[in-house]
Amino acid sequence: MTIDFALARRNMVEGQLRPNQIVHPGLLEALAELPRERFLPDARATIAYVDEAVPLGGDRYLMEPMVLARLIQIMQPSAEDRALVVGAGPGYGAAVLARIVKSVVALESDPGLAKRARSLLSSLGAGNVTVVEGPLAGGHAAGGPYDVILVEGAVPALPDSLAQLVAEEGRLAAIVGSGRPGYPGQAHLGRKVGGTFSSRPIFDAGTPALPGFEAPPRFVF
Repeated sequence: MTIDFALARRNMVEGQLRPNQIVHPGLLEALAELPRERFLPDARATIAYVDEAVPLGGDRYLMEPMVLARLIQIMQPSAEDRALVVGAGPGYGAAVLARIVKSVVALESDPGLAKRARSLLSSLGAGNVTVVEGPLAGGHAAGGPYDVILVEGAVPALPDSLAQLVAEEGRLAAIVGSGRPGYPGQAHLGRKVGGTFSSRPIFDAGTPALPGFEAPPRFVF
């Protein structure tokens, strides 16, 4: 069966995103133009535009289009912003942000996914994205501070290590929750004002957990 990906992309924007208050012009334009199917394994390309997380293999997923779009929108990225994407995977979220902001650091811990991201981003002309390999929870301090930080997966809490990388007036968006099916989390927006970082829940959402952010074990007496 031949899939009309351009039509599927338009249907995603007009049928999923716009009706759910995704209104940021640059974000809508990026999502309407970027070939999401290329960021997936060939066997799963046909489901690129369904509103669910798509497995990449190795306990990694491409985040749901709606969740990704809402996380980016609540940060209100702009053309002069410097961004960090944590858990960038094959680079789709980084490619979206690259159409909106000045520069993006795409941090990925899996060498195979990082290699895939470099290839895809280069082929799409995303010259303002730098793919960096390393542990996710610590972020990439060498490139900071950042005006916007996007975490592409659920985490049990917003790590202090990432909050420290947020620039003054900067924003951080992530899904806080277990990442397990049936246990939806909440999208949190963090902001640094006057040197103090604080966050608050914005909307309910679930997405698979991002490895590398496991909650520390609790003592049981």
